[in-house]
Amino acid sequence: MELSPGHPLDEVALSAEFGISRTPLREIIQKLGGEGYLTLLENRGAKVASLDLSTLRHFFQAAPMIYASIARLAAEHAIDSDIERLKEIQVAFRQSIGVGRSCETAGHNHRFHEAIGEMAASPYLMPSLKRLLIDHTRIGQMFYRSRSDGDRNRINEAADQHDAMIEAFAGRDASRAVELTLQHWELSRGQMERFVSPDPLPFELEGHASAV
Repeated sequence: MELSPGHPLDEVALSAEFGISRTPLREIIQKLGGEGYLTLLENRGAKVASLDLSTLRHFFQAAPMIYASIARLAAEHAIDSDIERLKEIQVAFRQSIGVGRSCETAGHNHRFHEAIGEMAASPYLMPSLKRLLIDHTRIGQMFYRSRSDGDRNRINEAADQHDAMIEAFAGRDASRAVELTLQHWELSRGQMERFVSPDPLPFELEGHASAV
């Protein structure tokens, strides 16, 4: 959440920052690449996964299908302790909205949807959910950043939808849970271009432009 999309990783600086040698650092980078946090570039190291228009197009195509399937299973499998956990996360989510901390709000939103995935208990859907949540949370940093009355209305509507989803899960109402999940995505689908973050120019080009 601190490094921007497309940001290149400096292995030497990271080794020094975390006090580890290059070998375990490269193992970590390989793992993060496999999980979708990083893009590994042949003979060029690694960079933070992009959040460009192509990435977002795939995200918004896949997310509704996966989240709707997870919502249905979660409603069918929910137990009381699951519902209580969602309520606790939702309290923290609303509190962070109240103080305007978009990064914190995105984190709580991440935990909310991850908890729904754990309720669904699908060994096939959970890996897809975890991959989606990487970009979901990065988008959330911008979605929950209030700049206008329209932004604030959308943020409050998203919070209200969370409450309604909890009620649907508590009532084991799978159809309602799916309906609310799809409505939840409509809030941001129309603003896709707002979330695009082009990768930075290569360092050599930036340096050349500065010299000129």
